[in-house]
Amino acid sequence: MAPHRLGFLQRLAAWIVIPAMRVWTRPTWRGAHHMPTDRGFIVVVNHSSHFDPFPVADFLYSNGAWPRFLGKASLFRLPVVGPWLGRIKQVPVERGSAEAAQSVETLAAAVREGGAVVIYPEGTTTRHPDLWPMHGKTGAARVALLTGAPVVPVAQWGAHRVFDPRDSTFRLAPRTPVTVLAGPPMDLSRWAGVEPTRAVLDEVTEAMMTEVRDLLAEIRGGTPPPLWQYSAAPRRGRAEAASEPVGRAGEREGMA
Repeated sequence: MAPHRLGFLQRLAAWIVIPAMRVWTRPTWRGAHHMPTDRGFIVVVNHSSHFDPFPVADFLYSNGAWPRFLGKASLFRLPVVGPWLGRIKQVPVERGSAEAAQSVETLAAAVREGGAVVIYPEGTTTRHPDLWPMHGKTGAARVALLTGAPVVPVAQWGAHRVFDPRDSTFRLAPRTPVTVLAGPPMDLSRWAGVEPTRAVLDEVTEAMMTEVRDLLAEIRGGTPPPLWQYSAAPRRGRAEAASEPVGRAGEREGMA
């Protein structure tokens, strides 16, 4: 059942996106019963394509949760676009270490308001050559420990058939198969009340991304590889670049 008590612009956005997705994709959804129905929650999901927010949003909305994605705060200051994003309950975040604390508070407030706050812990589309998840940044862990909100891991697969980030190939074909699988809310009780040090945040983030990776393995089949070590190298030749030492702490800074 779709969410109730939505504003006009939220309903308008749904009226545009959902019918388009029915033409453009052939969805398979599993695990929707794991999503809370009585409170806001955090969704952590793998990022394999610039198109994948659309099937994720379709899954969430069609199963009763209003999707709330993160967007650069500068977008919310644009004429027309900014007010529209605010009215459909998307979440502005500042990028950069100086604004990190403000962004965490913004996300925490969004979770408390309700809906599904979607965070891509990888922060960018995966650099893994076979599109498996990477290590994540710590923003989702910070918000989860601050709010105590349920964290629902979600894996999606198939969006790369519409837009593949590895070669920037765009394919406009109807009924492209996409799968979205939600797991049960994560048990983060072992970190409850613990000071959110860097080591703790890294542990929580690693647990989140491992859960997402294992869900993706359920969709794709086979044994998943270790979480990919992010490198700032270009996509071509990144397999060689990834073998070079990379500082874990530096690569995980940021919100999403």
